[in-house]
Amino acid sequence: MNRTEGLVQRRNIIKDSNSDGALKENHDDDKKNDKNYDDGDSKETRLTLMEEVLLLGLKDKEGYTSFWNDCISSGLRGCILIELGLRGRVELERAGMRRKGLLSRKVIVKSDTPPVGDVLLDEALKHMKETDPPETVQSWIEYLSGETWNPMKLKYQLKNVRERLAKNLVEKGVLTTEKQNFLLFDMTTHPLTDNVVKCRLVKKVQEAALRRSITDVAHADKRSLALLMLAHSADVLENAFAPLSDDDYELATRRVRALLDLDFEAEAMRPDACEIMWAVFAAFTK
Repeated sequence: MNRTEGLVQRRNIIKDSNSDGALKENHDDDKKNDKNYDDGDSKETRLTLMEEVLLLGLKDKEGYTSFWNDCISSGLRGCILIELGLRGRVELERAGMRRKGLLSRKVIVKSDTPPVGDVLLDEALKHMKETDPPETVQSWIEYLSGETWNPMKLKYQLKNVRERLAKNLVEKGVLTTEKQNFLLFDMTTHPLTDNVVKCRLVKKVQEAALRRSITDVAHADKRSLALLMLAHSADVLENAFAPLSDDDYELATRRVRALLDLDFEAEAMRPDACEIMWAVFAAFTK
């Protein structure tokens, strides 16, 4: 899963300008666990990391991801692991006296109650809770993607992830649902309906990459950092960078390259670091 080579390749792209109490308690608990939870303005549509990465990858008018993108599937599974980590639901086992590396340490479930409230997150959390002995981050990315040679692990595959995330975005009013005919078959697509949300997301990615503090990861916003790295791993970062001026484009790609060159093991040892986030980064750049 090496994504360090060929960070982005610039293309000329024309962009359109034009409840109950239990859920509330769960939402509040997640915000306490994730100090970087984007509460934002109450009028804004809040998206998970998975939804943000998928939205970056979807073609606005066509409503589907590029047929040539073979990274988005595993990228979305990485999003799930980091989302659970930021919400305080999973963590890595202790490094121990011999200081096990990030990719050797197992994923431990800290809490699976109350439910997260997101079907995909709860499904992944259930698999991790029921697995004994625990598995590593890299293994979980493979299992959740269905990319394993072990037939006993195929039961962990999360199916129709893109479609399920797209339906979430339809429910949030960001996308709509259409049927399109592709000669030999019909396909359900999800074109963009709320351009404001997409533009806000693209702007957030651009500003995160252009922010000088992003490479000072000890003080950087964890969600912004995760979104940048996951968008790169899912090969959708170019979609956000394409509208930038040449100078800003060069600066943004240079900043992302600097993040890819970080010592993930050392960064994970910082106080208040989300270790599972750095383990996911390490898995994608191995």
